[in-house]
Amino acid sequence: MQVRVAIVQAEPVYLDLAASVDRVVDLTATAAGRGAQLVVFGETWLPGYPAWLDECPGAALWDHAPTKEVFLRLRRNSLVVPSPECELLADAARRHEVTLVVGVNERVDEGPGNGTLYNSILVFGPDGSLLNRHRKLVPTYTERLVWGQGDADGLRTVETPVGRLGALVCWEHWMPLARQALHVAGEQIHVALWPTVKESHQLASRHYAFEGRCFVLAAGTLMRARDLPAEFSLEEDPERWLLRGGSAIAGPDGTWIAEPVFDEETIVVAELELDAIDRGRLTLDVTGHYSRPDVFEFGVRR
Repeated sequence: MQVRVAIVQAEPVYLDLAASVDRVVDLTATAAGRGAQLVVFGETWLPGYPAWLDECPGAALWDHAPTKEVFLRLRRNSLVVPSPECELLADAARRHEVTLVVGVNERVDEGPGNGTLYNSILVFGPDGSLLNRHRKLVPTYTERLVWGQGDADGLRTVETPVGRLGALVCWEHWMPLARQALHVAGEQIHVALWPTVKESHQLASRHYAFEGRCFVLAAGTLMRARDLPAEFSLEEDPERWLLRGGSAIAGPDGTWIAEPVFDEETIVVAELELDAIDRGRLTLDVTGHYSRPDVFEFGVRR
């Protein structure tokens, strides 16, 4: 079985949810026009990754007035599930008959966690249904200022026309038990969302593919210095890349099917032959003949 997949490497309209959703809709149509059955957007693409946490001096200081203003904008432009913006994403998947994976800043407006933001991944099926929502388990370092800790409800795979699909965010790929949870779930295609797929992230993505004997779509995002919030009054080259993309696709043997692409908007497209997964499991199958359930115990508390 062969499937055609695409990673959209493009800039959102930073901290503008409505305009960024419009870009997802348009770019999904472009990717579908190139024959893609699976379309992927990178980490917190809606409405952009909070790179200012590390790029802007003082952003992480206690009670920092500029940071409060930027966080206010981030909250008001984060996606609520369900919402009219969420329905636009569902409609794009339905209209183009694609499986759509989008990284989002998610805001909870009701019930437990009211007011919390999460680093989330949404998976829409080609019928427009929301197949899964995974929230990053542990925000990394300065990210803890803006995102809460996720739960294991979305730590699973879903059946799609392109195969059994799972996804993790960034440093979750260095959480061995998070990886194992998806390996056990029979993942065939894994979506790995990153701010930029730099060398260490490439290693993690390729290792994941080799370990899990699956295909990995490593999706990076793009951001220029001009998009840093004006509240921080930075003086630098506005065209400098802060997030450089690096999107790439690895096969079950850990080698690149599509090499990383940096510093440009592009759609990375590849044909995946799913039979390669079973061929690779002859030599390594971490949930089958290369596991030892008589020695190790594993479980997920959902």
